[in-house]
Amino acid sequence: MRLLPEASWLQFNRRVLRQSERPDFPLLERLRFLAIWNRNLDEFFAARIAKIFLKGRGDAAHRALLEEAQAQCLYAAERYHALLQEAAPVLQVLSAEALDELDWMYFRVFLAEVVAPRTDLIPWEAVGDLSHGALYFASPKHLVRLPQDLPRLLPVPGREGTFVRLGALVRARSDLFLPEEAPLYEFRVLRLLESERARADWDELAQALEGRQEGVPTLLVAEEGFPEAWLEGLRRGLDLLPEEVFRLSPPLNLTLVEALVEAGPSGWRFPPLKPVRPKGFPKNPLARLREEDLLLFHPFEDYGAVERFAEAALRPEVEEVYATLYRIGEENPLAEALLEAARRGKRVHVLLEGRARFDELQNLRWYLRFLRAGVEVLPLSERKVHAKALLLLTREGGFAHLGTGNYNPQNGRLYTDFSLFTAREEVVRDVHAFFRAVRQGSFPDLALLRTGEAIRALLVESILAEAHPKGRVILKFNHLTDPEVLSALVEAAEAGARVDLLVRSTLTFLHPRFQAKSLVGRYLEHARVAAFRAGGAWKVYLTSADAMPRNFQNRFELLFPVLSKEARRKVLKVLKRQVRDDRNSFLLLPEGEKVLWGGRHDAQRPPG
Repeated sequence: MRLLPEASWLQFNRRVLRQSERPDFPLLERLRFLAIWNRNLDEFFAARIAKIFLKGRGDAAHRALLEEAQAQCLYAAERYHALLQEAAPVLQVLSAEALDELDWMYFRVFLAEVVAPRTDLIPWEAVGDLSHGALYFASPKHLVRLPQDLPRLLPVPGREGTFVRLGALVRARSDLFLPEEAPLYEFRVLRLLESERARADWDELAQALEGRQEGVPTLLVAEEGFPEAWLEGLRRGLDLLPEEVFRLSPPLNLTLVEALVEAGPSGWRFPPLKPVRPKGFPKNPLARLREEDLLLFHPFEDYGAVERFAEAALRPEVEEVYATLYRIGEENPLAEALLEAARRGKRVHVLLEGRARFDELQNLRWYLRFLRAGVEVLPLSERKVHAKALLLLTREGGFAHLGTGNYNPQNGRLYTDFSLFTAREEVVRDVHAFFRAVRQGSFPDLALLRTGEAIRALLVESILAEAHPKGRVILKFNHLTDPEVLSALVEAAEAGARVDLLVRSTLTFLHPRFQAKSLVGRYLEHARVAAFRAGGAWKVYLTSADAMPRNFQNRFELLFPVLSKEARRKVLKVLKRQVRDDRNSFLLLPEGEKVLWGGRHDAQRPPG
């Protein structure tokens, strides 16, 4: 059975939403999944829906996506109210009518001095220019826009654990925001976020970001009870189809529950994870790697080891450093180590991918910091650089880190990813060749590693080699949509091979002989792995790439073999635990999904 990528991804987001039901998750963690789901859905209407919206808007496939998204929104509203009821009276969100005179003594001043001066009053004629994601109110003669940076959920002074929605306060005191008192109704608009992607250099990227336009509207979300004539005026002014209008009960953006998660008792959260630290590695990573490879599975094994490896760039024997950086966040110890290495006179070269969606401005800031510290920031290539590689070179040779995840300190402690550290000469040589080739704007010719369409070729060849009754394939990706890879998997499965697919988000073909599942739980499954039985001598590969045409055709990725026997056993143990998981799993079947919760096999627990 074939699925549209957009439909498959929406089904994944429903799985995210369903985490709010899990009886084995603490209350605040279930609330947190409402915020994750809402953030994902906003991104869907800002980016992921673009292809089908621009090419097939209004057709059956587009309408089916809208129907599923609306069903999720209605269900999320139910979960929000159910979880609030469960949290009471420790945590509660009051209506404006439930506030007493003392509460209003404070909030009247707050609205008048903090909110009203920063609120925009907009004529109805400007409806076509409304911004993506903002909270708006409609009145008979005006539209009102709240600033994006004001919290949507406000603590009530003197009442611990008690909050009120900013939107409810604004509606209760419309006289502070309108020339004359009138009823207010809430709504949001979602748009495609577009920019002209610069391919040549950072100056062009900056110009593209400066001129980035919010694209056409893709969705209007309005509260229940919104006057019909007003809603029709908004819809027509935004040039939306009737199906592109959702009616929901406020709040219209459930990311506000993060304030409740932060305020709630620690016993209502997951206990902190205590990751294992590799013995001897943090003190002297290079000495350890001269003896053997090291493979870590984050977050159960400390992501801080990656940062310690980067800090080894400051050691006297290291002369030159190369790194790929994609989404590295606002604060990053690894990046700071690279900056310090450059200040100390080391030759530091960084492939900083400026076009990481929605992280462009953050990466532009890092670009300027690197530039002014003496780091060589390699030119932006035609292809996006999505590989995860860090290389330290010495006179005698070098040391490499290759990973499946971004060099991001927060994600490194929340996402499941593999890190491989090695001093193997053949790996170091290939990683160095990769950086030299990308620096020169050419496509690398690598002996051991794979990039671009060579990744697809290796996957297809390895899958087809398992096309027999004793064959076995285990693939783990976030997205598996490539037609050639899927075709090879079908051939292998129909020849009798066991095909296990661990696909977190998007799987566009389901076959009765596939054993496919999606793991969704406390940690975001992010590792990409391919394993093949190969007659009993397992071949295991890790990669930065998802199995999607764009990753093979339009990106510089890296796929690398796990050469150490011990490391291979470790990866296979993780994969087989996930294949057996019946605590965080959804079986993906041609006839629909089957939930596996409450079993004995929890692959998101620290490995025993």
